[in-house]
Amino acid sequence: MLVEHYGFREPPFLLTPDPRVFYASQGHSRAYAHLVYGIAQREGFIIVTGEVGAGKTTLIERLCAELDPGAFIVSRIETSQVHGDDLLRLVARGFGVPTGGTKADVLGAISDALRATAGEGQPRHLLIVDEAQALSPTALEELRMLSNVTAEGRALLQTLLIGQPQLRRLIASPDLDQLRQRVLASYHLDGLSKAETRAYVEFRLRAAGWEGRPAWEEGAMDRVHELTGGIPRRINRLCSRVLLTGALEKVDLLTIRTVEDTAAELEADLGAGLRPGEEPVPSPDPGAGELAVLRAAVEGLAKRLEALEKSSKRRERMLGQLADLVSTYTKRR
Repeated sequence: MLVEHYGFREPPFLLTPDPRVFYASQGHSRAYAHLVYGIAQREGFIIVTGEVGAGKTTLIERLCAELDPGAFIVSRIETSQVHGDDLLRLVARGFGVPTGGTKADVLGAISDALRATAGEGQPRHLLIVDEAQALSPTALEELRMLSNVTAEGRALLQTLLIGQPQLRRLIASPDLDQLRQRVLASYHLDGLSKAETRAYVEFRLRAAGWEGRPAWEEGAMDRVHELTGGIPRRINRLCSRVLLTGALEKVDLLTIRTVEDTAAELEADLGAGLRPGEEPVPSPDPGAGELAVLRAAVEGLAKRLEALEKSSKRRERMLGQLADLVSTYTKRR
């Protein structure tokens, strides 16, 4: 629908990480520089953290796309509450190593695989662990032990730990002091600034073939930043729905009101049901009089009903427009 109405080559705001549309914000550029610097050291741990949707996976996709496949053997694993032995088997499987037998067997197989390419000019082993905040301290200690595998004074495995902010707190644990001493580079990805959010939205639009249609009302992209905190995935989700609204309503100007109403619908669908900027209705003070308690409850319900009514009318209008589009398309067939 967006492609047909606005003439895009493809949807501009897909949620799937895509290194082709990597936006090099100041934060993402610095994070990428930390990755490149760390890998150049050929040992130790590199850590990148950020909120959900901050662009960590896109960063890693970009890195993997640019690594020389002849120079690296890369294993990427996603963790989910795994402990030491299970993590070792995931690492072994990622490098194509047999996972059967005891823990000692698995460790031996991994060590043998690492040493098999220890010579000069041989590819290096790089382990990328995503969602690393879910690892137990025991599992992280197993990774540290793997970093001890060396040949001729050179480390044979380098590890990238990618995770949410909780990972930093986990690494700060006194029990992981030895691992912490082997961290060569660490960076935390924050949300985009207001100016970067605008540049990011325009960058994604142009990558999809945008030539100014639809236009954005002055301040509309700033409102996108305020409502998303500058987190790229949140921006994608909101802007995708804003464009859908614009296409359904056949408008060529996306306004602040459109952004706010769309954010309210998303919040009602996926969040607490509050409109942007709306505060939760406080519970009545039990010490107040009975009439005051009833009045506060009625006022709270009235506010929520008003918000739901507006959202319902907007949805009915959009569904009607969508039905008209389907009917028109069917008749053309």
